[in-house]
Amino acid sequence: FYNLALVCASVAWCFAEDYVLDDKPGLGRTFDGVGGLSGGGATSRLLVNYDEPYRGRILDYLFKPSFGASLHILKVEIGGDAQSTDGTEPSHMHYENDENYFRGYEWWLMKEAKRRNPNITLIGLPWAFPGWVGRGKNWPYNFPDVTASYVVSWVIGAKQHHDLDINYIGIWNERSFDSTYIKLLRYTLDKNGLENVKIIASDNLWEPITLYVLRDGELSDAVDVLGAHYPGTTTVMDALQTEKKLWSSEDYSTFNNEVGGGCWARILNQNYVNGRMTATISWNLVASYYEMLPFGRDGLMTAEEPWSGNYVVESPIWITAHTTQFTQPGWVYLQTVGHLMQGGSYVALTDQKGNLTIVIETMTHDHSECIRPPLPPYKVVPQNVTFYLKGSFAKISKMEVWRSKFDFTTKKSFFFQKQDPLKLFDGSFTLNLDVDEVYTLSTITTAQKGSYPDPPPSAPFPKTYKDDFNVGNPYFSEAPDFADQTGVFEYFINLTDPGPHVFTLRQVVVERPVTWEADADQTISVLGDYSWQNLTVTSDVYIETVKTGGVFIGARVDQGGGSVRSAKGIFFWVFADGTYKVTGDLQKTNVLAEGPSGTRAHVWHTLCLTIKGDYASGTLNGSPLWNTTVTAVPNNGWVAIGTSSFELAQFDNFSVEAQ
Repeated sequence: FYNLALVCASVAWCFAEDYVLDDKPGLGRTFDGVGGLSGGGATSRLLVNYDEPYRGRILDYLFKPSFGASLHILKVEIGGDAQSTDGTEPSHMHYENDENYFRGYEWWLMKEAKRRNPNITLIGLPWAFPGWVGRGKNWPYNFPDVTASYVVSWVIGAKQHHDLDINYIGIWNERSFDSTYIKLLRYTLDKNGLENVKIIASDNLWEPITLYVLRDGELSDAVDVLGAHYPGTTTVMDALQTEKKLWSSEDYSTFNNEVGGGCWARILNQNYVNGRMTATISWNLVASYYEMLPFGRDGLMTAEEPWSGNYVVESPIWITAHTTQFTQPGWVYLQTVGHLMQGGSYVALTDQKGNLTIVIETMTHDHSECIRPPLPPYKVVPQNVTFYLKGSFAKISKMEVWRSKFDFTTKKSFFFQKQDPLKLFDGSFTLNLDVDEVYTLSTITTAQKGSYPDPPPSAPFPKTYKDDFNVGNPYFSEAPDFADQTGVFEYFINLTDPGPHVFTLRQVVVERPVTWEADADQTISVLGDYSWQNLTVTSDVYIETVKTGGVFIGARVDQGGGSVRSAKGIFFWVFADGTYKVTGDLQKTNVLAEGPSGTRAHVWHTLCLTIKGDYASGTLNGSPLWNTTVTAVPNNGWVAIGTSSFELAQFDNFSVEAQ
């Protein structure tokens, strides 16, 4: 195996730089793991709609030990009924006297992760909050006792209803942090017997939290981990002086092609080498949301087609395995880690029981840029390296070797490939390192590159789609394939209607949440193929708010996520005051047609919107109501349903026929 021999491909390669791995000087910080983040927001939305066996296989690639990514940490959003990047996730308390610990899919995901890896670390973090928490203000910390009780109820519910022990709670708001709230959260956790649940703060930047922790002993006692988002592999002196655990509690967020894999390889090593961060968590866990939403495919793998069953195991999965399959939380970094002389980095970890794992990366600048922050220029060249094992490792005679190679020239990349074992001579070995490579050398022998038969081929969203929402006991609260962008649309059993509309889909958020993104003033859920142009969309609708209520069906909707307020398309509205309106935007500023409709609250109506080229028409209860040209609207986009404000409304017998 020539790549593990001292072979001189050029004069520059004929000289080996020496590196010593030794535990005699003492050890470094304790390793806390590598993880993925579901949420922030709705990033796992489509995953739950996959049929078996494909859904289970995706979960295996993420969580099953010694198989794929083998993640040590799962961080989830504590849903807040608000847009938090790619959609909204439902709160367990829509209203102050409302508690339901079966909404959404994060409970299910945590249980599936725990079933595969009972030792996985679980973290919850709220991005947004139901409106009642803010008491009329768009800020969650004016009433810290209310917010603390709300968050702790989620932790208690996880245990009581799902037997899930939450290990950490994160605290995050990009505008600031509130030390009073952090202390009160610690008090509230302790009061409820949750002393083992630890706090990560401020889940944003190193400053100002680190300075406050240094100055405030009570705050320091409350905070267990200092967490930073997208730290660029660096920390600050104040953070180190706190002697707290330092985590990159959200990182990556990069398109998961091979450059994305290179980004992940670089930061997994250098977050510790440069910043002494002992955990790195990827946003996001799995790209399981419509790709045309913001940050499409920014996950460790891609699973965005439940209708076809197709998924893609991307390179970041196998880059993760280079660390996770050869370490566990509780292992300890050696002090002798660092940068390679000719570019790249290396880390070494031990379980202090004789095992040693070394991870080496040589990712070049242009092949490892993350989405943020900007990456300063640097150079990597092919090089020979010789490692000398000292101290308790001097007697190691053989190590397992796994290699990945990003090949941006011939496009013949390979990932997580097992090589011949490496025999050590007098406690040393030499490697030829090319650029854009990742090596793991370890005494651990249990690693494997798991695999399943290829999933079904990729396919577009079905052109014919129907859902009558007749699910008497739904396992998930959301209807398949609907991606809520403002508001929350849930299965509803209408016990007051003895007719055909007992089972419906209901929008349930009735006041503006404490938002993280710029949520729209209207609620909206999108569905379908973004390339759709000509189609007919139909739905029965039920307005519940007298006089001021309103609902819509829409098509060619071009925006979601944090840009949902500016969504354009064709929106067919009817209102409880007996009028209709057709607009070219969600905010109803571009009016294409309007007039009387005779619609009112507490009566079912059937809306039908047909679009062909530059022409659109609508019917109400089977009768023509309007037609118009639509030249100043997008040429394509999703279909949608929604309401005129944060209000209760129901939908039934939804269908799409696309051409």
